[in-house]
Amino acid sequence: MTDSPEEQPARPAQTRERPTLKTIAFMTGLGITTVSRALKDAPDIGAETKARVRMVARQLGYQPNRAGVRLRTGKTNVIALVLSIDEEIMGFSSQMVFGISEMLSGTPYHIVVTPHSHLKDPMAPIRYLLDTGSADGVIISRTEPQDARIRLLQEHNIPFATHGRTDIETAHAYHDFDNDAFAYQAVTKLARERGRRRFALLRPPASLTYHHHTRAGFMRALAEHGLQEVALPVTTDTPLDEIHAAIETMMRRADAPDAIICSAGSAAIAVNGAVAAAGKQVGRDVDLVSKQSTHILNWIQPEIFTVYEDVRLAGRELARAVIAQIAGEPAESLQSISQPAWPD
Repeated sequence: MTDSPEEQPARPAQTRERPTLKTIAFMTGLGITTVSRALKDAPDIGAETKARVRMVARQLGYQPNRAGVRLRTGKTNVIALVLSIDEEIMGFSSQMVFGISEMLSGTPYHIVVTPHSHLKDPMAPIRYLLDTGSADGVIISRTEPQDARIRLLQEHNIPFATHGRTDIETAHAYHDFDNDAFAYQAVTKLARERGRRRFALLRPPASLTYHHHTRAGFMRALAEHGLQEVALPVTTDTPLDEIHAAIETMMRRADAPDAIICSAGSAAIAVNGAVAAAGKQVGRDVDLVSKQSTHILNWIQPEIFTVYEDVRLAGRELARAVIAQIAGEPAESLQSISQPAWPD
C-alpha cells in the first residue's frame, strides 16, 4: 500500500546550476582564463577559438555574473533606456528596444528599461540611476530645449545619448529625426499635388524640442505657399479619445481644414476615426499625412499619406553612441539625424 500524498516524503526540487566560465572551459577543453579572454574578445585569442567559446556559451545560456563583474571592474555592463510607459500603440517603444538590442548583441552590454511616465517628475529615473550606479550609460528621449536631465548627466560625467536634440550649449550625443523637413515636405506635397489650402497641425507638446522643429517647418511651408492654418486645441500627448472628439467637432465646422499633418501614428488613428465620425472621408474631403514607425496606418486607411521614421535605426545609433563614449570617443562626434522616408 502506497503512502498518501500527505505521508510521502518531500523530494528535493531539481535545480539547474547556472553555467559558469568553468562550465564552458570543461565543455571546450580550454582553460578558464582562455575562455574569459575569448568572451572579452581579447586580441591574442584566435578567431576560431572565440567562435567556439561563444557558441558553447550561447548553447549553455551563459550570462556573466553582473555583481562579480562590478566588483572586479567597477562596471555594470548595463545601458539604461529611460522610456515613457504612457499610451503608445504603434510600436515606437518596441522598435526602439529592438534597435538597441541589435547594437548591443555581441558586446558585454545589456539593455535595462527604466520606465517612467511623462506626467510625473522626469528627473526621478535619472536620479535613481545616478544614486544606485546601476548603469554604465543612459539613453533618454522626449528631450526639451534646456533639458535638466542632460545637465545632471553631464555634471556626473555619465555617458549618455538622447533621442532628440536640445538647445544646450555643451555638446552631447544624439540621434534625431528631421521633423522640420517632415512638416515642410508634408505641407508642400499636399499644397502642390492635392491643391489643399487650409492646414491643421497635430503637433507634439510645446515643452519638447521637436515641437519647435515641427512647427518651424510647418509655418515655413505655409508662408511659402500662401496657405492658412487651422489651429487645433490638442497635441499628440492628448488622450486619444479627446483627440477624436476635438477633430470630429472641428471637421463638422464650415471652416474645417482640408489637410491635417500629424506627428504621431497613434494620434493619426484617432484623427482618421474622427473624420469618418463627422461624415467625411480621408482622401476626399481632407488629406492626412502622418509619421509612423511601423507600416500599420496604411492597412487601416490606405488613403493616409505616411512618412516612415526608422525608430529601430534610432535605437542602433543611440546604443552605438553610448558605447563609443564609454570607450572614450567625444560626444560631439556622435550626433546624427535621419531624414523622412516617403514611399515610392
